[in-house]
Amino acid sequence: MSERPSANYVIRIIDNPAKLASSQWDGLLTGGTANDDGQNPFMSCTYLAAMHTSQSAITDTGWTPQFVTIWDAEELIGACALYVKTHSYGEYVFDWAWARAYADNQLPYYPKALIAAPFTPVPGPRLLARDTEAKTALLKATLAHCEAIGVSSLHILFADDADIALCESVGLLRRETVQFHWHNQKPDKLGGGPFTNFDDFLSSLSQEKRKKIKQERRKVRDAGVRFEGFVGHDISEAHWQLFYKCYERTYLEHGNAPYLTPAFFETMRTEMPENWLMFVGFSPDGEPFATSLIALARETTSGRATVAYGRYWGALARVDCLHFEACYYQPLEWCIANGIRRFEGGAQGEHKMARALMPVRTFSAHWLAHPAFADAVERYLVREREGIEGYVEHLAERSPFKT
Repeated sequence: MSERPSANYVIRIIDNPAKLASSQWDGLLTGGTANDDGQNPFMSCTYLAAMHTSQSAITDTGWTPQFVTIWDAEELIGACALYVKTHSYGEYVFDWAWARAYADNQLPYYPKALIAAPFTPVPGPRLLARDTEAKTALLKATLAHCEAIGVSSLHILFADDADIALCESVGLLRRETVQFHWHNQKPDKLGGGPFTNFDDFLSSLSQEKRKKIKQERRKVRDAGVRFEGFVGHDISEAHWQLFYKCYERTYLEHGNAPYLTPAFFETMRTEMPENWLMFVGFSPDGEPFATSLIALARETTSGRATVAYGRYWGALARVDCLHFEACYYQPLEWCIANGIRRFEGGAQGEHKMARALMPVRTFSAHWLAHPAFADAVERYLVREREGIEGYVEHLAERSPFKT
């Protein structure tokens, strides 16, 4: 940990998030995002510390924590999860072309700095602070730290609107990407209001999409597969062990080792159980063989789940349309039954629109130390945003809902 004073506070760089007091860090998360989604589980101190203690996001894997914190005496008033990166894996906002351009000009792009939840493409707060003044001081302290350690750039990924507005006000560049989210809300032309059940949801879709979903679900039922959902402490240790086998197999089938270690999920089981929902698929003989894992945001006062996030899935045997059932239809049915506002399906995937996950813009902010490259990237991002605008308009014309 390094420390330096500023005008009215002290800036401390924390190299191990497990050293932070969760009560202070999570206190900055209270209130959630602007539409009161509840506390974002991926920015909680426990989640970020587990990334480190489980050996998932550490220097040896290319993620060196240098969390920037601002203190007023012994009160934490601002903090961000800053990592110094030696690659661009596990980020989901792709800058490989920028790295190649640096290399083509004999300039180092790595190390770079990143503010994000590792391996987690979920929008949310990134600059945690007591108030606007503290948030501004935090961003300026972070930029000063990046200049001091000589990184090529700073990237703040999947930030919420307030963070993006502040970043733009101090000169950072805005980048847009597209994700696909489902909202528990009928289109106004169909009467509005939340869906009452899965059939009510299906009735809002065009005949083509409704027929396709029914066919896909029927294939899983006809294969004799049934699913059961478990929440919080009802997810047993055996369920978590099965999940990791499925999760690991999915990565290995795609030629990659999994990002997250068993120790990470063990911490989730013991320290954050209330933030997880797991669907377990059973074969015709009753053996569990498939899982999907969903994260939950909860209101800080009532504890009620408000938003669901699709995270990981896997299976030990192949069944036609199993992925759709485990990753979309089971979660959506659960969300409707439990009054969840929104289900976020993760990064990319136009195929999600056929399941009524609609395109949503997500945002990141970028600072590049090299003036010429900063200028070139700014011009590139203007063109890219124009392309995103056209892409979203094109997707809107393919709405799965009844016309």
